[in-house]
Amino acid sequence: MRLRRLIDLTGSALLLAIVACAPTPEEPPATEEPPASLPEPVVTYQGGETEEARVEHGELIVDVDEARLALHAQHHAHGVIETRRVPGSFEPAAMTEISDFALSKDDLVVINPGPGEYVHVMEGQRHGYLNLTVGITYTAPGGAPPMHTHLGEEAHVLTSNQKVLYALGDDIFEMTGPYVVNIPPMVPHSFQNLDDQVAELVVIFPTNVWEYDVLDYFPFADLESMESR
Repeated sequence: MRLRRLIDLTGSALLLAIVACAPTPEEPPATEEPPASLPEPVVTYQGGETEEARVEHGELIVDVDEARLALHAQHHAHGVIETRRVPGSFEPAAMTEISDFALSKDDLVVINPGPGEYVHVMEGQRHGYLNLTVGITYTAPGGAPPMHTHLGEEAHVLTSNQKVLYALGDDIFEMTGPYVVNIPPMVPHSFQNLDDQVAELVVIFPTNVWEYDVLDYFPFADLESMESR
C-alpha cells in the first residue's frame, strides 16, 4: 500500500512539473484601428492674386460675368458668388508615352473646395481628353463642398458602402453606396459625408474643362442647427 501511494504521489508531482514547464500561450498582438480620417492632401497651387483673378484653396477665383448671371437667373433664385477653375498654365499631354495615358492620383491637381473636402482633378484638356474630366474626391466625415452649379451635366459614383447626404435643387436626400447620382446642368447641388470614414467619391463631366459657380447659401446649415437643438 505504501509503495502504491508513493507511485501515485510521484506521478502527481511529475504531472505538475510538466504543466509548470509548458510554455504559456502568447496573446495575439494588438492591432491598431485605422484612423477615422487620413492626413489631408495639400493643394497644388498656393494663394496669389492678380488684377483679374486670385488663387484661394488651390482654385482660380474669377468674377461671374453678366451672361453667366443671366443664365443662373433662368434656373434658380440663388445668388452667385464666384466662378472657380483650375489654376496654372500647362502644356497639353503629347499622348506618346504610357505615362500620358495612365495617371495615378498623385499626378492630378489637388484643390480644396470646402471644409474637409479635397478633389484630385483630372482636367481633360491637360491630359489628352476631348470631352471628359474626372475628379476623385477626398471627403472627411462631415466634409462638404459649397452649393454650386456646372454648365453641363455631372455624374457621382461611390463604390463603397457609405452614407452621403445630398442637396439637389430643392431636394435633400440620403444615399448609401454603391450608387450613381445624375446631376443635370445648372442644378444647384452639394453633398456631405455622413460616414465616420473618409469617402472617395468619383465625379465625372462630359467636358475637358473643370469649372463651377459657387452660390450664396449652404443647404445643410439649417439641418445642422436643427440637430443641435
